[in-house]
Amino acid sequence: MVKNVSVVENIHSANDQLAAEIRQRLDNASVFSINIMASPGAGKTSLIERTLHELAALHEIAVIDGDVATSIDADRAAEAGATAVQINTGGQCHIDANMLRIAVNELDLANFDLLLVENVGNLICPVSFQLGTHKNILIASIPEGDDKPYKYPAMYQDVDALIINKIDLLPYVDFDMAYFEKGVQLLNPDLVTFPLSCRTGEGIQAWITWLTGFINNPKTT
Repeated sequence: MVKNVSVVENIHSANDQLAAEIRQRLDNASVFSINIMASPGAGKTSLIERTLHELAALHEIAVIDGDVATSIDADRAAEAGATAVQINTGGQCHIDANMLRIAVNELDLANFDLLLVENVGNLICPVSFQLGTHKNILIASIPEGDDKPYKYPAMYQDVDALIINKIDLLPYVDFDMAYFEKGVQLLNPDLVTFPLSCRTGEGIQAWITWLTGFINNPKTT
């Protein structure tokens, strides 16, 4: 008799349990948290810098940066006013709950209002691993093309908000916004969307207003 063991199922079960524990710790400390996902170069770190520029004077913010190597993104977050912790995943294409738990242990959550988690740049792996954050955010950027909802549907189905970054490039890039938005609507019709430019600041205030609402009223999550 051969017994089959679902390794993937066991891995996700253990991950989800740790994610639930992280969520409880965040809730107990009244820290609102978001998991920011995107492809490399879409603007995760730029969004964090813009967010810190708008909110760092009003709220205590921690940033946990996940990357395959280097501390470049964490250094940028620290320079922008955050308390930053770097996760080097050692080649893995995502942050998992155990990695985040170790990073959270480096923070005294009682001192913070907001935790921004910058996941590894990837449009496949990160969405499969729950982290315990309150909201999952996806950044799509204009230069990536308008076909991404069709090519990576899981990313768009399982997020709470979508940022369309680099809209200042629309006059110069062949990007069909109607086609892009149709794909998003088919996958996630209630998705909150923020077209903006981290470079120019256009549209950033709508994102900040949405985020601030949760920071000030964490129980609404």
